[in-house]
Amino acid sequence: MTQSVSGLRESWWRFGLGCACLVVVSVISGFDTVRAASSATEMAQVKSGMASGKTAGTQTVNSAPEAETTSAEPGTALTIYNQNFFVAREHVPLDLEAGVNEAHYTGVAAHLEPDSVILRDPKGRTLQILEQNYRNDPVTQELLLSFYEGKTIDFSVGRNADGSDVKLKGKVIRSGFVHTNYVNGYPQQASTQPIIEVDGVLRFGLPGQPIFPALSADSILKPTLNWQLQTNQPGKFDAEISYVSGGMTWQSDYNVVVQDGTAADVRSHTDLLDMVGWITMHNQSGKTFENARIKLLAGDVSKIQANTIGGMVYKAEARAMDQAAMAPAVQEKSFDEFHLYTLQRPTTLHDEETKQVEFVSANGIHAKRLLIYDGARMADYGYYNPEQIRNDVNYGTASNPKVWVMEEFKNAEMNHLGMALPKGKLRFYRRDTDGHLEFVGENVIDHTPKDEVIRVYTGNAFDVVGERKRTNYRVDTNGRWMDETFELRLRNHKKEPVDVRAVEHLYRWTNWKVAENSADFQKKDAQTIEFPVTIAPNGEQVVTYTVHYSW
Repeated sequence: MTQSVSGLRESWWRFGLGCACLVVVSVISGFDTVRAASSATEMAQVKSGMASGKTAGTQTVNSAPEAETTSAEPGTALTIYNQNFFVAREHVPLDLEAGVNEAHYTGVAAHLEPDSVILRDPKGRTLQILEQNYRNDPVTQELLLSFYEGKTIDFSVGRNADGSDVKLKGKVIRSGFVHTNYVNGYPQQASTQPIIEVDGVLRFGLPGQPIFPALSADSILKPTLNWQLQTNQPGKFDAEISYVSGGMTWQSDYNVVVQDGTAADVRSHTDLLDMVGWITMHNQSGKTFENARIKLLAGDVSKIQANTIGGMVYKAEARAMDQAAMAPAVQEKSFDEFHLYTLQRPTTLHDEETKQVEFVSANGIHAKRLLIYDGARMADYGYYNPEQIRNDVNYGTASNPKVWVMEEFKNAEMNHLGMALPKGKLRFYRRDTDGHLEFVGENVIDHTPKDEVIRVYTGNAFDVVGERKRTNYRVDTNGRWMDETFELRLRNHKKEPVDVRAVEHLYRWTNWKVAENSADFQKKDAQTIEFPVTIAPNGEQVVTYTVHYSW
């Protein structure tokens, strides 16, 4: 990220961001500055959600137009991480005088991390931040009640025939307001029941809708940043604010239609896949972003889960923000140790909105359907150490009858893919003979680079079952050896032959040798072997082997 502003360095250090590598991929937004004649006018404008302006060195800018306004924020940009946070950058028009100036920025994201804020002039003007204050206590009924504790106010308890309120006076003994507690930067709402005195009698709960005389002088309607600024070059300029906030995330989902292949050998189980991938964005930041340029970063970014981001490092920035428009709806590229997915069209992301965009579409992906039999049921022994595994006579003797169904394909250009696929859920559908799509399974994949093989478990076979039992067991503790014999029975109830991979784990000890085997096997790793088995239609295949351990 190009940083030529000496004042930026000074600003960073003033906010505890002395980390030289702290670079933020961010949001850009424009604001209007409107002059105000008095503090009373300014309060009225804040109440109405409008921007107020500069009076005697004071100015207020709003982060976005009103909801009913259709004018766009031409510079808005977001980078969203799939770890429930995002980085924003916005343009803030300022008009500073000589000396100390006060500036107010209203409507920032509700889960802003205040010590991540960077305010600077991108053109190099020295901008000294003398003080920054962040408030996130917008007006609520409970908060206003707390201002009137010990005082008497009116409550609306109904309507008269002429439409006016039927009022009842009550004294606020306890408002029920409890200050917000924050956990990992997110507010944990809490309250107690208010107590109101009416005609000398205490009531739990409100007797009606409270009617407040006025807002207090320091009330705010939106989360607000307040600055005291000083510059050696007074005048108008577009400052830039960058910050990190929680409350926004994204995920990828893939819909895959499986079509049976036409290979001459039906046992090959070659499938053709059609894949459509969707990006789903969730905005719970408390703010709407109009016409934002959005980037999505896939990867495992180190993020400190605490109220502050002061110790966190973001690498590189500027080159990720400048990118020419391309034809696809989403363009993918490598970025640092991660991958960026850029939406090629600006889009509006409303608060509490879920938005979906297609980012990958591929047809004719060659895949292979695999049947895997892993007959040893060992989930109940997950806490065993190697010594317990070796000494427990019954370890590994329980049988699993299920045969797994898996789809395997390569993420390569020659297979009509070849782009980094972010982690997400794969839903598999298969077309029935009547042409209807039927759901046949789902699973998740991790971040997958190009040219890597993806193998996904989609369910268990119905017509292919397995059985595993131990037929012999001998151990000589003094001689430090053990022999164990197993029999695998695989039955196929289909009308066509099937290929099954029978996986066996040689778990007793690291030193082993297969002494006898009725079928050929392949060694997969230090303690795993695999028997490729072909089973005839309505047939059964039996595999036996004896393994000798020594220690």
